[in-house]
Amino acid sequence: MALKPQKELTERDLKRGLVMVIWDGLASEVVTSLTGGAFLVAMALLLGANNVQIGLLAALPMITNIFQLLSIILVRKYQNRRAISVLCIALARIPLAIIGVMVLLGEGRSINMLIFFLFFHFFFSSVSGLSWNSWMKDMIPEKMLGEYFSRRSRYTQTLNVALSIVLALLLDFIRIRYPAYELTTFAVFFVIAGIIGVIGAYLLSRAPEPQSYLSNAKLFTLLKMPLRNENFRRLLVFNSAWVFALNIATPFFTVFMLQGMGLPLSYIIVLTIISQLSSIMTLRMWGTFSDRYSNKSIIAISAPLYILCIIAWSFVGIYSRMYINLGLLVVIHVFTGISTAGINLSLTNIGLKLAPKEDAIVYLSVKNIVTAVFSALGPLVGGVLVDYFSDKNLEIRFVWDSPGFDKALKLISLHQWNFLFLIGAFLALCALELLNRVKETGEVEKDVVRRIMRTRIKSNMKDAIIIGSLITWNNQLRTILKLGKKRRTTSASETTGK
Repeated sequence: MALKPQKELTERDLKRGLVMVIWDGLASEVVTSLTGGAFLVAMALLLGANNVQIGLLAALPMITNIFQLLSIILVRKYQNRRAISVLCIALARIPLAIIGVMVLLGEGRSINMLIFFLFFHFFFSSVSGLSWNSWMKDMIPEKMLGEYFSRRSRYTQTLNVALSIVLALLLDFIRIRYPAYELTTFAVFFVIAGIIGVIGAYLLSRAPEPQSYLSNAKLFTLLKMPLRNENFRRLLVFNSAWVFALNIATPFFTVFMLQGMGLPLSYIIVLTIISQLSSIMTLRMWGTFSDRYSNKSIIAISAPLYILCIIAWSFVGIYSRMYINLGLLVVIHVFTGISTAGINLSLTNIGLKLAPKEDAIVYLSVKNIVTAVFSALGPLVGGVLVDYFSDKNLEIRFVWDSPGFDKALKLISLHQWNFLFLIGAFLALCALELLNRVKETGEVEKDVVRRIMRTRIKSNMKDAIIIGSLITWNNQLRTILKLGKKRRTTSASETTGK
Protein backbone atom coordinates (compact mmCIF):
# COMPACT_ATOMS: atom_id res chain seq x y z
CA MET A 1 0.00 0.00 0.00
CA ALA A 2 1.37 3.42 -0.99
CA LEU A 3 1.37 5.67 2.07
CA LYS A 4 0.71 8.89 0.17
CA PRO A 5 -1.27 11.88 1.48
CA GLN A 6 -4.60 12.78 -0.16
CA LYS A 7 -5.58 16.27 -1.25
CA GLU A 8 -9.11 15.84 0.06
CA LEU A 9 -10.74 13.27 2.35
CA THR A 10 -14.18 11.93 1.53
CA GLU A 11 -16.70 11.01 4.21
CA ARG A 12 -15.86 7.36 3.58
CA ASP A 13 -12.13 8.04 4.00
CA LEU A 14 -12.76 9.80 7.30
CA LYS A 15 -14.92 6.98 8.66
CA ARG A 16 -12.30 4.38 7.71
CA GLY A 17 -9.58 6.50 9.29
CA LEU A 18 -11.47 6.91 12.56
CA VAL A 19 -11.96 3.14 12.80
CA MET A 20 -8.32 2.32 11.98
CA VAL A 21 -7.02 4.82 14.57
CA ILE A 22 -9.14 3.11 17.21
CA TRP A 23 -7.81 -0.33 16.17
CA ASP A 24 -4.26 1.02 16.41
CA GLY A 25 -5.13 2.41 19.84
CA LEU A 26 -6.28 -1.03 20.97
CA ALA A 27 -3.04 -2.59 19.72
CA SER A 28 -1.05 0.12 21.50
CA GLU A 29 -2.98 -0.58 24.70
CA VAL A 30 -2.03 -4.25 24.50
CA VAL A 31 1.63 -3.19 24.20
CA THR A 32 1.30 -0.84 27.18
CA SER A 33 -0.58 -3.39 29.29
CA LEU A 34 2.01 -6.12 28.72
CA THR A 35 5.16 -4.03 29.07
CA GLY A 36 4.29 -0.94 31.12
CA GLY A 37 2.97 0.18 34.49
CA ALA A 38 3.16 -2.25 37.38
CA PHE A 39 4.42 -5.08 35.15
CA LEU A 40 7.45 -3.09 34.02
CA VAL A 41 8.26 -2.05 37.60
CA ALA A 42 7.88 -5.63 38.85
CA MET A 43 10.15 -6.94 36.08
CA ALA A 44 12.72 -4.21 36.79
CA LEU A 45 12.75 -5.12 40.49
CA LEU A 46 13.25 -8.79 39.57
CA LEU A 47 16.28 -7.68 37.53
CA GLY A 48 17.65 -5.86 40.59
CA ALA A 49 16.75 -2.22 39.83
CA ASN A 50 17.36 0.43 42.51
CA ASN A 51 15.33 3.64 43.09
CA VAL A 52 17.42 5.76 40.73
CA GLN A 53 17.10 3.14 37.97
CA ILE A 54 13.33 2.99 38.52
CA GLY A 55 13.31 6.77 38.14
CA LEU A 56 15.37 6.47 34.95
CA LEU A 57 12.91 3.94 33.51
CA ALA A 58 10.06 6.35 34.24
CA ALA A 59 12.04 9.22 32.68
CA LEU A 60 12.97 7.40 29.44
CA PRO A 61 9.73 8.25 27.56
CA MET A 62 10.26 11.93 28.37
CA ILE A 63 14.01 11.98 27.70
CA THR A 64 13.52 10.56 24.21
CA ASN A 65 10.89 13.21 23.40
CA ILE A 66 13.81 15.55 22.77
CA PHE A 67 14.43 13.62 19.55
CA GLN A 68 11.10 14.75 18.14
CA LEU A 69 13.12 17.33 16.24
CA LEU A 70 13.90 14.45 13.87
CA SER A 71 10.20 14.21 13.12
CA ILE A 72 10.13 17.82 11.90
CA ILE A 73 13.17 17.22 9.69
CA LEU A 74 11.60 14.06 8.22
CA VAL A 75 8.21 15.68 7.64
CA ARG A 76 9.82 18.68 5.93
CA LYS A 77 11.82 16.41 3.65
CA TYR A 78 9.16 13.85 2.72
CA GLN A 79 5.85 15.66 3.46
CA ASN A 80 4.39 12.33 4.54
CA ARG A 81 3.36 12.09 8.19
CA ARG A 82 1.59 8.75 7.81
CA ALA A 83 4.66 6.96 6.44
CA ILE A 84 6.87 8.41 9.18
CA SER A 85 4.39 7.51 11.94
CA VAL A 86 3.75 3.96 10.74
CA LEU A 87 7.42 3.11 10.11
CA CYS A 88 8.59 4.51 13.46
CA ILE A 89 5.77 2.80 15.38
CA ALA A 90 6.80 -0.54 13.85
CA LEU A 91 10.47 0.12 14.72
CA ALA A 92 9.43 1.06 18.27
CA ARG A 93 7.76 -2.32 18.90
CA ILE A 94 10.66 -4.49 17.66
CA PRO A 95 12.96 -3.76 20.68
CA LEU A 96 10.22 -5.11 22.97
CA ALA A 97 10.32 -8.46 21.21
CA ILE A 98 14.15 -8.41 21.40
CA ILE A 99 14.02 -7.88 25.18
CA GLY A 100 11.68 -10.85 25.56
CA VAL A 101 13.78 -13.12 23.35
CA MET A 102 17.02 -12.20 25.18
CA VAL A 103 15.51 -12.99 28.57
CA LEU A 104 14.08 -16.27 27.28
CA LEU A 105 17.50 -17.24 25.91
CA GLY A 106 19.17 -16.22 29.18
CA GLU A 107 21.31 -13.56 27.47
CA GLY A 108 22.01 -10.32 29.35
CA ARG A 109 19.39 -10.69 32.08
CA SER A 110 20.13 -7.32 33.66
CA ILE A 111 18.47 -3.98 34.31
CA ASN A 112 21.00 -2.33 31.99
CA MET A 113 19.85 -4.53 29.09
CA LEU A 114 16.23 -3.54 29.79
CA ILE A 115 17.05 0.18 29.90
CA PHE A 116 19.17 -0.04 26.73
CA PHE A 117 16.48 -1.56 24.52
CA LEU A 118 13.65 0.44 26.08
CA PHE A 119 15.57 3.56 25.08
CA PHE A 120 15.16 2.61 21.41
CA HIS A 121 11.53 1.67 21.99
CA PHE A 122 10.76 5.13 23.38
CA PHE A 123 13.05 6.85 20.87
CA PHE A 124 11.08 5.63 17.85
CA SER A 125 7.79 6.13 19.72
CA SER A 126 8.70 9.77 20.29
CA VAL A 127 9.62 10.38 16.64
CA SER A 128 6.33 8.81 15.55
CA GLY A 129 4.24 10.59 18.17
CA LEU A 130 4.74 14.10 16.83
CA SER A 131 3.86 13.32 13.22
CA TRP A 132 0.92 11.23 14.51
CA ASN A 133 -0.46 14.18 16.53
CA SER A 134 -0.17 16.53 13.57
CA TRP A 135 -1.78 13.92 11.30
CA MET A 136 -4.70 13.42 13.72
CA LYS A 137 -5.24 17.19 14.08
CA ASP A 138 -5.75 17.49 10.32
CA MET A 139 -7.75 14.28 9.87
CA ILE A 140 -10.23 14.59 12.77
CA PRO A 141 -12.64 17.59 12.70
CA GLU A 142 -11.97 19.92 15.66
CA LYS A 143 -15.62 19.91 16.77
CA MET A 144 -15.44 16.18 17.53
CA LEU A 145 -11.92 15.96 19.04
CA GLY A 146 -13.11 15.63 22.63
CA GLU A 147 -15.90 13.13 21.92
CA TYR A 148 -13.78 10.99 19.59
CA PHE A 149 -10.71 10.72 21.80
CA SER A 150 -12.84 10.10 24.89
CA ARG A 151 -14.52 7.22 23.02
CA ARG A 152 -11.14 5.88 21.89
CA SER A 153 -9.88 6.09 25.47
CA ARG A 154 -12.94 4.22 26.76
CA TYR A 155 -12.29 1.36 24.33
CA THR A 156 -8.57 1.16 25.10
CA GLN A 157 -9.04 1.36 28.86
CA THR A 158 -11.77 -1.29 28.79
CA LEU A 159 -9.33 -3.58 26.98
CA ASN A 160 -6.66 -2.69 29.54
CA VAL A 161 -8.99 -3.69 32.38
CA ALA A 162 -9.79 -7.07 30.82
CA LEU A 163 -6.13 -7.76 30.04
CA SER A 164 -4.98 -6.70 33.50
CA ILE A 165 -7.36 -9.15 35.19
CA VAL A 166 -6.16 -12.06 33.05
CA LEU A 167 -2.47 -11.17 33.41
CA ALA A 168 -2.73 -10.66 37.17
CA LEU A 169 -4.35 -14.07 37.64
CA LEU A 170 -1.74 -15.66 35.41
CA LEU A 171 1.16 -14.05 37.27
CA ASP A 172 -0.25 -15.06 40.65
CA PHE A 173 -0.59 -18.64 39.42
CA ILE A 174 3.01 -18.64 38.12
CA ARG A 175 4.37 -17.04 41.28
CA ILE A 176 2.65 -19.59 43.55
CA ARG A 177 3.12 -22.75 41.46
CA TYR A 178 6.23 -22.01 39.39
CA PRO A 179 8.14 -19.08 41.00
CA ALA A 180 11.28 -19.83 38.98
CA TYR A 181 9.40 -18.91 35.78
CA GLU A 182 8.17 -15.48 36.88
CA LEU A 183 10.80 -13.60 34.86
CA THR A 184 10.18 -15.91 31.91
CA THR A 185 6.50 -14.94 32.00
CA PHE A 186 7.40 -11.27 31.71
CA ALA A 187 9.67 -12.13 28.76
CA VAL A 188 6.76 -13.81 26.97
CA PHE A 189 4.68 -10.67 27.58
CA PHE A 190 7.33 -8.59 25.82
CA VAL A 191 7.47 -10.92 22.80
CA ILE A 192 3.67 -10.86 22.41
CA ALA A 193 3.66 -7.06 22.80
CA GLY A 194 6.22 -6.68 20.02
CA ILE A 195 4.23 -8.82 17.59
CA ILE A 196 0.85 -7.18 18.29
CA GLY A 197 2.48 -3.75 18.16
CA VAL A 198 3.71 -4.34 14.60
CA ILE A 199 0.22 -5.52 13.60
CA GLY A 200 -1.15 -2.26 15.07
CA ALA A 201 1.25 -0.27 12.89
CA TYR A 202 -0.12 -2.04 9.81
CA LEU A 203 -3.70 -1.19 10.81
CA LEU A 204 -2.74 2.45 11.29
CA SER A 205 -1.25 2.52 7.78
CA ARG A 206 -4.78 2.09 6.41
CA ALA A 207 -5.94 5.43 7.84
CA PRO A 208 -5.85 8.29 5.30
CA GLU A 209 -3.73 11.42 5.61
CA PRO A 210 -4.81 14.83 4.33
CA GLN A 211 -2.12 16.67 2.38
CA SER A 212 -0.18 19.33 4.28
CA TYR A 213 2.99 21.29 3.67
CA LEU A 214 5.48 22.40 6.30
CA SER A 215 7.27 25.69 5.82
CA ASN A 216 10.74 25.57 4.26
CA ALA A 217 12.06 28.15 6.71
CA LYS A 218 15.15 27.35 8.73
CA LEU A 219 14.56 24.85 11.54
CA PHE A 220 15.70 27.26 14.25
CA THR A 221 13.33 29.91 12.89
CA LEU A 222 10.45 27.43 12.96
CA LEU A 223 11.17 26.41 16.56
CA LYS A 224 11.14 30.03 17.69
CA MET A 225 7.60 30.60 16.37
CA PRO A 226 5.75 28.91 19.26
CA LEU A 227 7.94 30.70 21.80
CA ARG A 228 6.94 34.06 20.31
CA ASN A 229 3.27 33.19 20.76
CA GLU A 230 2.57 34.56 24.25
CA ASN A 231 -0.47 32.41 24.96
CA PHE A 232 1.20 29.21 23.77
CA ARG A 233 4.26 30.12 25.83
CA ARG A 234 2.06 30.36 28.92
CA LEU A 235 0.70 26.89 28.15
CA LEU A 236 4.28 25.59 27.95
CA VAL A 237 5.14 27.07 31.34
CA PHE A 238 2.07 25.56 33.00
CA ASN A 239 2.44 22.17 31.32
CA SER A 240 6.16 21.94 32.17
CA ALA A 241 5.64 22.82 35.83
CA TRP A 242 2.69 20.41 36.07
CA VAL A 243 4.44 17.35 34.61
CA PHE A 244 7.58 18.01 36.67
CA ALA A 245 5.57 18.08 39.90
CA LEU A 246 3.57 14.94 39.08
CA ASN A 247 6.55 12.91 37.88
CA ILE A 248 8.39 13.47 41.13
CA ALA A 249 5.84 11.29 42.92
CA THR A 250 3.64 9.24 40.58
CA PRO A 251 6.30 6.82 39.18
CA PHE A 252 6.96 5.61 42.73
CA PHE A 253 3.40 4.72 43.75
CA THR A 254 3.83 1.16 42.47
CA VAL A 255 7.29 0.81 44.05
CA PHE A 256 5.86 1.99 47.38
CA MET A 257 3.06 -0.60 47.27
CA LEU A 258 5.41 -3.41 46.24
CA GLN A 259 8.34 -2.64 48.55
CA GLY A 260 7.01 -0.28 51.22
CA MET A 261 3.73 -2.09 51.89
CA GLY A 262 4.59 -5.55 50.55
CA LEU A 263 1.36 -5.84 48.55
CA PRO A 264 1.07 -8.68 46.00
CA LEU A 265 1.14 -7.61 42.36
CA SER A 266 -2.43 -8.86 41.93
CA TYR A 267 -3.64 -6.33 44.55
CA ILE A 268 -1.93 -3.52 42.65
CA ILE A 269 -3.47 -4.67 39.35
CA VAL A 270 -6.95 -4.72 40.95
CA LEU A 271 -6.41 -1.18 42.24
CA THR A 272 -5.28 -0.13 38.76
CA ILE A 273 -8.43 -1.68 37.31
CA ILE A 274 -10.57 0.25 39.80
CA SER A 275 -8.88 3.46 38.65
CA GLN A 276 -9.39 2.60 34.99
CA LEU A 277 -13.07 1.75 35.49
CA SER A 278 -13.58 5.10 37.20
CA SER A 279 -11.85 6.76 34.26
CA ILE A 280 -13.94 4.87 31.70
CA MET A 281 -17.21 5.84 33.40
CA THR A 282 -16.35 9.55 33.36
CA LEU A 283 -14.52 9.92 30.02
CA ARG A 284 -17.71 10.55 28.05
CA MET A 285 -18.71 13.28 30.50
CA TRP A 286 -15.27 14.95 30.30
CA GLY A 287 -15.26 14.69 26.49
CA THR A 288 -18.72 16.25 26.20
CA PHE A 289 -17.88 19.15 28.52
CA SER A 290 -14.50 19.62 26.81
CA ASP A 291 -16.20 20.12 23.41
CA ARG A 292 -19.07 22.19 24.81
CA TYR A 293 -17.13 24.48 27.15
CA SER A 294 -13.32 24.50 27.35
CA ASN A 295 -10.38 22.23 28.15
CA LYS A 296 -8.97 24.77 30.59
CA SER A 297 -12.15 24.64 32.68
CA ILE A 298 -11.97 20.85 32.82
CA ILE A 299 -8.34 20.98 34.01
CA ALA A 300 -9.22 23.60 36.64
CA ILE A 301 -11.85 21.23 38.05
CA SER A 302 -10.09 17.85 37.78
CA ALA A 303 -6.51 18.86 38.69
CA PRO A 304 -7.25 19.88 42.32
CA LEU A 305 -9.00 16.54 42.81
CA TYR A 306 -5.87 14.73 41.60
CA ILE A 307 -3.68 16.79 43.92
CA LEU A 308 -5.87 15.70 46.84
CA CYS A 309 -5.30 12.09 45.77
CA ILE A 310 -1.51 12.60 45.87
CA ILE A 311 -1.80 14.13 49.36
CA ALA A 312 -3.90 11.14 50.45
CA TRP A 313 -1.01 8.83 49.50
CA SER A 314 0.89 10.34 52.46
CA PHE A 315 -1.61 8.67 54.82
CA VAL A 316 -1.37 5.22 53.22
CA GLY A 317 0.55 2.74 55.36
CA ILE A 318 0.39 4.68 58.65
CA TYR A 319 -2.46 2.53 59.99
CA SER A 320 -1.78 -0.73 61.77
CA ARG A 321 -4.77 -2.50 60.23
CA MET A 322 -4.25 -3.45 56.62
CA TYR A 323 -7.93 -3.23 55.64
CA ILE A 324 -7.93 0.50 56.49
CA ASN A 325 -4.92 1.08 54.24
CA LEU A 326 -6.54 -0.95 51.44
CA GLY A 327 -9.79 0.98 51.83
CA LEU A 328 -7.89 4.26 51.52
CA LEU A 329 -6.09 2.95 48.43
CA VAL A 330 -9.42 2.06 46.81
CA VAL A 331 -10.79 5.58 47.44
CA ILE A 332 -7.59 7.14 46.08
CA HIS A 333 -7.67 5.05 42.91
CA VAL A 334 -11.36 5.81 42.27
CA PHE A 335 -10.82 9.57 42.37
CA THR A 336 -7.48 9.28 40.58
CA GLY A 337 -9.25 7.61 37.66
CA ILE A 338 -11.97 10.27 37.59
CA SER A 339 -9.53 13.19 37.71
CA THR A 340 -6.84 11.88 35.34
CA ALA A 341 -9.48 11.14 32.69
CA GLY A 342 -10.30 14.84 32.55
CA ILE A 343 -6.71 16.06 32.88
CA ASN A 344 -5.16 13.85 30.18
CA LEU A 345 -7.96 14.42 27.70
CA SER A 346 -7.92 18.21 28.20
CA LEU A 347 -4.14 18.61 28.15
CA THR A 348 -3.96 16.79 24.82
CA ASN A 349 -6.86 18.72 23.33
CA ILE A 350 -5.75 22.18 24.49
CA GLY A 351 -2.34 21.65 22.88
CA LEU A 352 -4.00 20.65 19.60
CA LYS A 353 -6.44 23.54 19.86
CA LEU A 354 -3.90 26.31 20.52
CA ALA A 355 -1.53 25.11 17.77
CA PRO A 356 -2.19 26.88 14.41
CA LYS A 357 -3.26 24.34 11.79
CA GLU A 358 -0.58 25.21 9.25
CA ASP A 359 2.26 24.97 11.80
CA ALA A 360 0.77 22.38 14.15
CA ILE A 361 3.69 19.97 13.96
CA VAL A 362 6.15 22.71 14.96
CA TYR A 363 4.04 23.90 17.88
CA LEU A 364 3.41 20.36 19.13
CA SER A 365 7.09 19.51 18.75
CA VAL A 366 8.19 22.47 20.86
CA LYS A 367 5.51 21.63 23.44
CA ASN A 368 6.59 17.99 23.66
CA ILE A 369 10.31 18.77 23.76
CA VAL A 370 10.04 21.47 26.43
CA THR A 371 7.71 19.44 28.66
CA ALA A 372 9.84 16.33 28.06
CA VAL A 373 12.82 17.96 29.76
CA PHE A 374 10.82 18.66 32.91
CA SER A 375 8.99 15.31 32.74
CA ALA A 376 12.34 13.52 32.63
CA LEU A 377 13.76 15.56 35.51
CA GLY A 378 10.78 14.68 37.73
CA PRO A 379 11.37 10.94 38.31
CA LEU A 380 15.15 11.42 38.42
CA VAL A 381 14.77 14.01 41.18
CA GLY A 382 12.19 11.73 42.82
CA GLY A 383 14.63 8.80 42.86
CA VAL A 384 17.28 10.95 44.55
CA LEU A 385 14.76 12.28 47.10
CA VAL A 386 13.58 8.75 47.97
CA ASP A 387 17.15 7.76 48.81
CA TYR A 388 17.69 11.01 50.75
CA PHE A 389 14.61 10.49 52.95
CA SER A 390 15.26 6.74 53.39
CA ASP A 391 16.52 7.21 56.99
CA LYS A 392 14.29 10.14 58.00
CA ASN A 393 10.94 10.06 59.81
CA LEU A 394 8.45 12.62 61.07
CA GLU A 395 5.51 11.68 63.30
CA ILE A 396 2.71 13.77 64.77
CA ARG A 397 0.59 12.02 67.40
CA PHE A 398 -2.47 12.87 69.43
CA VAL A 399 -1.94 11.51 72.94
CA TRP A 400 -4.55 11.37 75.70
CA ASP A 401 -3.25 10.33 79.11
CA SER A 402 -5.56 9.98 82.11
CA PRO A 403 -5.78 7.67 85.15
CA GLY A 404 -8.55 5.60 83.58
CA PHE A 405 -7.79 5.86 79.88
CA ASP A 406 -4.70 6.15 77.71
CA LYS A 407 -4.86 6.61 73.96
CA ALA A 408 -2.29 7.53 71.30
CA LEU A 409 -3.57 8.35 67.83
CA LYS A 410 -1.13 8.65 64.94
CA LEU A 411 -2.14 11.73 62.92
CA ILE A 412 0.78 11.98 60.50
CA SER A 413 3.67 9.60 59.92
CA LEU A 414 6.08 10.69 57.19
CA HIS A 415 8.92 8.50 56.00
CA GLN A 416 10.84 7.76 52.80
CA TRP A 417 7.88 7.67 50.38
CA ASN A 418 5.42 9.99 52.12
CA PHE A 419 7.84 12.91 52.03
CA LEU A 420 8.10 12.45 48.27
CA PHE A 421 4.32 12.41 47.78
CA LEU A 422 3.80 15.60 49.78
CA ILE A 423 6.54 17.41 47.87
CA GLY A 424 4.95 16.39 44.56
CA ALA A 425 1.48 17.53 45.71
CA PHE A 426 2.79 20.92 46.88
CA LEU A 427 4.62 21.57 43.59
CA ALA A 428 1.52 20.49 41.57
CA LEU A 429 -0.59 22.97 43.54
CA CYS A 430 1.90 25.74 42.71
CA ALA A 431 1.88 24.71 39.02
CA LEU A 432 -1.91 24.87 38.87
CA GLU A 433 -1.81 28.59 39.61
CA LEU A 434 -0.06 29.10 36.25
CA LEU A 435 -3.13 27.78 34.39
CA ASN A 436 -5.01 31.04 34.99
CA ARG A 437 -2.67 32.85 32.59
CA VAL A 438 -3.57 30.57 29.64
CA LYS A 439 -6.37 31.80 27.34
CA GLU A 440 -8.54 29.41 25.35
CA THR A 441 -11.16 30.15 22.69
CA GLY A 442 -14.66 29.57 24.03
CA GLU A 443 -13.38 29.50 27.58
CA VAL A 444 -16.03 29.20 30.29
CA GLU A 445 -15.40 29.92 33.96
CA LYS A 446 -14.79 26.78 35.96
CA ASP A 447 -17.51 27.72 38.49
CA VAL A 448 -20.09 27.78 35.70
CA VAL A 449 -18.95 24.38 34.40
CA ARG A 450 -18.87 22.98 37.93
CA ARG A 451 -22.43 24.18 38.55
CA ILE A 452 -23.63 22.66 35.27
CA MET A 453 -21.83 19.38 36.05
CA ARG A 454 -23.37 19.30 39.52
CA THR A 455 -26.84 19.85 38.05
CA ARG A 456 -26.24 17.14 35.43
CA ILE A 457 -25.02 14.64 38.05
CA LYS A 458 -27.97 15.41 40.36
CA SER A 459 -30.35 15.01 37.43
CA ASN A 460 -28.80 11.67 36.48
CA MET A 461 -28.98 10.50 40.09
CA LYS A 462 -32.60 11.63 40.28
CA ASP A 463 -33.44 9.76 37.08
CA ALA A 464 -31.63 6.69 38.39
CA ILE A 465 -33.56 6.85 41.66
CA ILE A 466 -36.90 7.28 39.86
CA ILE A 467 -36.15 4.44 37.42
CA GLY A 468 -34.89 2.29 40.27
CA SER A 469 -38.05 2.97 42.28
CA LEU A 470 -40.27 2.13 39.31
CA ILE A 471 -38.39 -1.14 38.81
CA THR A 472 -38.71 -1.93 42.53
CA TRP A 473 -42.42 -1.11 42.57
CA ASN A 474 -42.93 -3.20 39.43
CA ASN A 475 -41.15 -6.17 41.01
CA GLN A 476 -43.17 -5.79 44.21
CA LEU A 477 -46.43 -5.60 42.26
CA ARG A 478 -45.50 -8.71 40.27
CA THR A 479 -44.68 -10.51 43.51
CA ILE A 480 -48.04 -9.54 45.06
CA LEU A 481 -49.92 -10.70 41.95
CA LYS A 482 -48.03 -14.00 41.98
CA LEU A 483 -48.83 -14.53 45.66
CA GLY A 484 -52.50 -13.70 45.04
CA LYS A 485 -52.65 -16.11 42.12
CA LYS A 486 -50.95 -18.79 44.20
CA ARG A 487 -53.44 -18.34 47.05
CA ARG A 488 -56.42 -18.53 44.67
CA THR A 489 -55.00 -21.72 43.14
CA THR A 490 -54.45 -23.23 46.60
CA SER A 491 -57.98 -22.33 47.72
CA ALA A 492 -59.47 -23.85 44.56
CA SER A 493 -57.48 -27.05 45.11
CA GLU A 494 -58.67 -27.34 48.71
CA THR A 495 -62.30 -26.78 47.66
CA THR A 496 -62.02 -29.45 44.96
CA GLY A 497 -60.45 -31.82 47.42
CA LYS A 498 -63.33 -31.39 49.85
